[in-house]
Amino acid sequence: MKTLFVLISLLFIPQSETEKIYWSQDEKLTWNNFQGKSIPSATFVASTSSGISFQYSYTFQNNEVIVDYSVKSFFNPATSWFVPNRVNNHILKHEQTHFDISELHARMLRKSLANKKFSKNVKSEMDSLYHAFENKRRLMQTKFDAETDHSRNFEKEAFWQNYIAQQLAIYAAWK
Repeated sequence: MKTLFVLISLLFIPQSETEKIYWSQDEKLTWNNFQGKSIPSATFVASTSSGISFQYSYTFQNNEVIVDYSVKSFFNPATSWFVPNRVNNHILKHEQTHFDISELHARMLRKSLANKKFSKNVKSEMDSLYHAFENKRRLMQTKFDAETDHSRNFEKEAFWQNYIAQQLAIYAAWK
């Protein structure tokens, strides 16, 4: 029996699992979660570092591929920051929406994996799926900031928060 284990983590900075905060419907971000050093010269006043943690293993049994995987969205306190005295609850909701976008893409990836029939090229198929959803996640994060002008466009902010909440509900079966 051949087994392969792979771990892909979005962040570029090595970190332990205990440093991450995993997405929970019942727990929302607070400013206390943002522990990174602020960048006062930035054109925005807060930054959320979130992503998707993805691991999988597989075996071949009787010419069948058996895949086990775990997909989690996370928030990294050490690289998330805010400028004190320049933030408010509206901006905190904007940052929470960034985290929610990561959770949405984690659910979309889980759905895709649940429906996937793998060939013997599991590693390349897994890598391809992960990178496709990671690219979509990054594009949505960028589009969210562009359309909301980093939370300054209140109308677009309300649209996006509603849209992401609706999408999370659509993908609720893949929490």
